[in-house]
Amino acid sequence: MENWRKSSYSGPGDGNACVEITDTPTHVSVRDSKTPTRATLTFPLPVFTSFIETLKGARSDGL
Repeated sequence: MENWRKSSYSGPGDGNACVEITDTPTHVSVRDSKTPTRATLTFPLPVFTSFIETLKGARSDGL
């Protein structure tokens, strides 16, 4: 059973304008919360982890 979770940055004023994720020990899937029955993107866990770390680095660099 999939356990989709919304971003922790999604506040009450954001409505459904966010992404949701679910994960397994080997993959992470991402979908648009506004259209949950449409396509999802699935990444191997190391690729998704690298992506998130890159985003965190860009944010701390002020980009």
